[in-house]
Amino acid sequence: MDLNLLVSLAILLLLAVIVVAFIARRRQSRRLAERFGPEYERAVQRTGSRTKAEEELRAREHRVHKLLEIVPLAPREAQRFRMEWQGVQSRFVDNPRSAVTEADLLVRDVMVRRGYPMADFETQAADLSVDHPVVVDNYRAAHAIALRELHGRAGTEDLRQALVHYRTLFDELLQPERAAARRAAVQDTRATKVRGGLMPPERALASDRVARERRSDR
Repeated sequence: MDLNLLVSLAILLLLAVIVVAFIARRRQSRRLAERFGPEYERAVQRTGSRTKAEEELRAREHRVHKLLEIVPLAPREAQRFRMEWQGVQSRFVDNPRSAVTEADLLVRDVMVRRGYPMADFETQAADLSVDHPVVVDNYRAAHAIALRELHGRAGTEDLRQALVHYRTLFDELLQPERAAARRAAVQDTRATKVRGGLMPPERALASDRVARERRSDR
């Protein structure tokens, strides 16, 4: 075979490999962005590199799905936690600071019962972000208010907002099937936008319809 032809074929093959690798990388980036939502951009900003951020997010997925055993609560146990939460809410009026502390402990207790290990806050938030990316920001916001309270810089309205944040996470931890539906609906909405443009109208409308139907089922 002609040497020039062999060289041309080799170059074409190399280009094909590069293109395939580029497409695979773009798909992986899009998958992670859709799965983690705001947490994806947060990781990019914190690490200063999209590549490093994606490596970290893949490591989170591996840790939660391969190394941890996350399980739903038994109905009776879930009901017990709901009753405990009602007590926390009722005590907020008389002692908001104590109630927020109790809410934080109760949320952590639920996490442990679900299978999330006891760890520092950032590790817990990272673990939560894998299956609860929509509400992990609530956990971060509540924690930030709790830290301000330790230094006497959180007012009653701040504490009320912290309790709301904890409640959002608490509800989702108790109802993993609702969390999955919420995540799928958010991903459907995000998927209507792609880099460089929008989805064709018929696909965007179909995605929006599915998201609305899932929300109406709650």
